[in-house]
Amino acid sequence: MSADFLIRAARLADVEKIFAMIHLNRDQLISRSVGNIVENIDRFFVAEAGGEIAGCATYQVHPELGDARSATVEVQSLVVKSAFRRRGIGRALVDAVIGRVSGFGPRDVVALTFAPEFFSSLGFVQIPKTKIMHKLYTGCINCAKHTNPFVCPEIAMMRSLADDTGEKR
Repeated sequence: MSADFLIRAARLADVEKIFAMIHLNRDQLISRSVGNIVENIDRFFVAEAGGEIAGCATYQVHPELGDARSATVEVQSLVVKSAFRRRGIGRALVDAVIGRVSGFGPRDVVALTFAPEFFSSLGFVQIPKTKIMHKLYTGCINCAKHTNPFVCPEIAMMRSLADDTGEKR
């Protein structure tokens, strides 16, 4: 099946559209300011379809104490406009993020999500939030939606990455 969309690195010209998509889905996503999107534009991917920006995703690397290879890479701000859903855009955006971060050599990629079935279809498995404490401390601690990360209804998901030999890093 030929894709009717293109995944590409985001550009500064996309910032307002990325902001609008995230803002329209603020019940499902952590808000980002225009300034934050500009500061992190090199980490964003967008999907173009039908002559418009149809979706976006980004990532954040959360350091861990001790072994640097234990850093947590998180898929963030994944959104696809409702008119463009069920075309493989979300999967392609996550694949683009994983393709980018795989070169860093992380052991795992995580996501906090309200769509665990989607992430399960991409090889992610549900994990207890206690496995990603540094992420909770660096990201969730600033969330204005919940008093603490353990009452947040988002589901923690993780996907192990394998190196070229198929062995876990």
